[in-house]
Amino acid sequence: MAVPKRKMSRSNTRHRRAQWKASTPQLVPITVDGVAHLVPQRLAKAYERGLLRPEG
Repeated sequence: MAVPKRKMSRSNTRHRRAQWKASTPQLVPITVDGVAHLVPQRLAKAYERGLLRPEG
């Protein structure tokens, strides 16, 4: 396991952590029961198979 050679300052630590951001999911249009919905691409097959129900 890697071990830091020197202590990292609080400022540097927080600047580094601030770069970690969640990316928004890529939405794709699908049609369920004749109604078009935008859902995340990784869940499109589950919606088409009926495993998930779109809300709204």
